[in-house]
Parts: sequence; C-alpha cells; structure tokens
Amino acid sequence: MTPWLIVAGDFSPLGGMDAANHGLARYLAGRGDVHLVTHQAWPDLQALPSVRVHAVPRPFDRHLLGGALLAREGRRVWRRLAASGVRAVVNGGNCPIPVANWVHYLHAAHTPLAAGSPIRRAKTAWTHRRDLAAERSALRDAPLVICNSRRTRQDVIERIGVEPSRAHVVYYGCDPAALPPPTSAARAAARAANGWPADRPLVGFVGALGDRRKAFDVVFGAWRALCGRADWDADLIVAGAGAELSAWRRRAAEAGLADRVRFLGFRRDVPSLLAGLDALVHPARYEAYGLSVREALCRGLPAIVSAAAGVAEHYPASLQDLLIVNPDDAGELADRLSAWRRDLSRYRALVEPLSAALRARTWDAMGEEIARLVEGQG
Repeated sequence: MTPWLIVAGDFSPLGGMDAANHGLARYLAGRGDVHLVTHQAWPDLQALPSVRVHAVPRPFDRHLLGGALLAREGRRVWRRLAASGVRAVVNGGNCPIPVANWVHYLHAAHTPLAAGSPIRRAKTAWTHRRDLAAERSALRDAPLVICNSRRTRQDVIERIGVEPSRAHVVYYGCDPAALPPPTSAARAAARAANGWPADRPLVGFVGALGDRRKAFDVVFGAWRALCGRADWDADLIVAGAGAELSAWRRRAAEAGLADRVRFLGFRRDVPSLLAGLDALVHPARYEAYGLSVREALCRGLPAIVSAAAGVAEHYPASLQDLLIVNPDDAGELADRLSAWRRDLSRYRALVEPLSAALRARTWDAMGEEIARLVEGQG
C-alpha cells in the first residue's frame, strides 16, 4: 500500500495542533504504513507496528533550534519515499516540500505582541518574520491547503494568495470517550480532587500566560471588575504556564484576588479539569480554531469565546450571546460573564445539542476527510 508521511513538531493528545496531528496519525496507521518526522511521538503511536518514527532533536527544547532540523529530516524522508508514491502532509511552513499543507495557525493573520525586554521583543519580531516567510513559500507551493476553519480558509486566500480551489475546510474531531458531559458525582469528584470549593460557580481559562494572543490580560481586567461587586460569587481557574505566570500571580495578590483566581500552572489533564467547571472563557485576539473551547463544549460547558475564532463557527443562533465581538474589551467580557451567571442553568441546557454534535465527530472522521482530499490529488 502507498505509505503516508506527516511532518509535525509533536504528535501528542495534549492540546491544539499536536492533538490533531496525533488523531490523524492514529487514523492513517489503521490503513497502512505511516512515517512521522517529529520531535516527539506519543507512546501509543510508537507502539503501533505500522508507524515509523523519524525522531528529530529539539536542542534545549527550543523551537527555533529544532525547526531547521525538522525541515531537513522531512525533506530527506520525503525524497527517500518518493519512488513509493508517498502521500505527505506538512504543517504550515515547517517543511518546504510541495505536498498537502495542513494549516492550524496562520502567522500572516496575527502579529504577536511581545512583552518583556527589548531583546525578547526583537527576538519575537525576527521569529515572526522568519515563520511568515516560510509559511508564504510553503502555502503558495502546496497543491492542497487543508484549513481547520472557514476563518482560516479565508485568511489563507486573502493574506497568502492561495487559490480558493486549493483551500478546503476540515474541522477537528475528538475522542468522545474522554469528553463526556460530567455527572453531578463526577463534577463533585473533580472539585474535591483539585481542592476547589463545592459551593461556588467556577469559570476556567486554558492557555499560555505570556502569549498575549490568548488575552488573559482582558480576562483579568474583567475578573477584577466583577469581583468588585458584592453579588459576584464565581472563582476563576487558570490552567497554563508561560513566561508571565509568576507576574500574574503577583498581580492577583496585589489586587486582593489571590482567593478568587487560582493558577494551576501547566496541566496535562485539562479534560478532567473541565469536569469540575461551570463555564470556560476564551477571548482570544486571534484563534484559527480553538481546541480547548471545543473540548469544553463537548463536556457540556458554556464557552464564552471571540466571535472571530474558528470554533465560533459551530455556535448556533441560540448561543450567540456567548460570542465576544471585541476581544480587547474587558467590559464586554464582564457583561457576557454576568449574563451567563444570571442564567447559568439555561445556558448549560442551550449548549447540550451543540455538545452532542461535537462529540459525534471523532478524530477518525476528521482523518477520513483529510485522507480523501489528499488521495483525490491523484
């Protein structure tokens, strides 16, 4: 059978594009031989007899250093397998070979806002320019561009110049067994396991603290305003590490919010954490899709998210009140949180049909769509 090649930084069930690449690799491994050029492949993939992992070092755990090595190995394996008619998928600008390109994040759609020293800001700007150039070259050469949302498809057409006929939307899937709506007992158990209060509404935020794209600064501004009101009784649970974690802990303490904002740091068990929450907040300034939001919805949580995020394309008319028009407006976010809190039970009920629909779409369904598109190239 014709082998497959996927070039991706990581194949892991933990978050975002890594989870999507992991899901695609598992699906393809059930069909035949799969070659993975990567810094890290999860143990379940390595154990499959049809999977061959071409491991690439990531020196000092730095993407900047590992990226060139990943691209070089991807080209080498692709050339070696070319005689077999290999079908290949790369991600964005990570490997300059003219094959199907799966876009999870578009550098051309967002200029990162770096915090910190002038050296750090200069490094961020240089890295963005480098990634943008690699992305443009790869997407213009790709015979097929697979986009994770309609928003991403529109961006690659308008910002990169990809012909519409080459750009196709394939939404992410999920593992429904890992994301069931929690029972009351499961919710209570999740709270007890994490030391969370049993008698207060809990709102979650999932994202790196230091990535201004995720807009935790807006969440914090809204939360500080809400906690100034006598009637606001919810606590905020923050799952994420990053360069600004310690600074945000300090700011919360200085604002008198140390007992209203709980910083967990990096967590591998986000689906389990979601079981103990009542809602998720995600006012991202740019989000090609938003897998953490999708997972929260699968678990039956109302998720307040930017209207421009790819995942918002799933929201029916009945949930439009959960969509944020201006992700920089802490006041708008506070208003939407207030509306949710006034009618918490109704919003949970409104999410149920969407939750069921999203759980019904598995990683295998996503993988089948991608395989059909790639194979359709001939």
